[in-house]
Amino acid sequence: MTTLSMLAAAAPTRLDPIELFLDADIVVQLVMAGLLLASIWVWMIIVSFSLRMARTRKRTIAYESEFWQADNFDRFMSERGNKDIPAARVAQAAVSEWRKSTKGEVRDKEALRDRIGVAMDSQIALEADEIAERLNFLATVGSVAPFVGLFGTVWGIMNSFFQIGAQESSSLAVVAPGISEALFATAIGLFAAIPAVIAYNRFSHRVDRYEARLQRFADKLSATFSRQLEQR
Repeated sequence: MTTLSMLAAAAPTRLDPIELFLDADIVVQLVMAGLLLASIWVWMIIVSFSLRMARTRKRTIAYESEFWQADNFDRFMSERGNKDIPAARVAQAAVSEWRKSTKGEVRDKEALRDRIGVAMDSQIALEADEIAERLNFLATVGSVAPFVGLFGTVWGIMNSFFQIGAQESSSLAVVAPGISEALFATAIGLFAAIPAVIAYNRFSHRVDRYEARLQRFADKLSATFSRQLEQR
């Protein structure tokens, strides 16, 4: 049996991720471990955010249906308005401003309309910021993870070239394991970054749509208060 035949027989028939990780340099191992933890956290955010948005949307639809069927918004907010729903907090901001401004005589109706609008817009912005708070991590992983993986790759390749000098051999058998381990770090970086980027873009769109829904709810409520002002 020739030397080439012996090397071919001893070569692994497939990649073993666990073996690649265990055989890697300590720096590359740290990079891989950090990227794997980031990937796990990304998927946790994806699952939790999806469930949260589905639950929030369902509860919002039900709340808005009840709200517009109410005969008196002020009484409705007093009885059933204290719900942990973004739309309820937007309505509460408007009703609270309405109560404060209509205790006495309303001298400037236009200013009251503006104050109600500002109160609802501020609450909508707060709700959107709160919903999108955890999405910043997805954006960070999506932009940083490939470069972290690339750092591990560069370090692994540097280590392979060091082995060439130490063993005074440029044989592919000397550098191939180190290069494989190094490229595995880049693969893990992409594995963490790609879902994060896709999820961030998708969830940002869903947050924008929900914010637009709250804005439409606020506009409709503002129009209702405006009609009530005209009757005073």
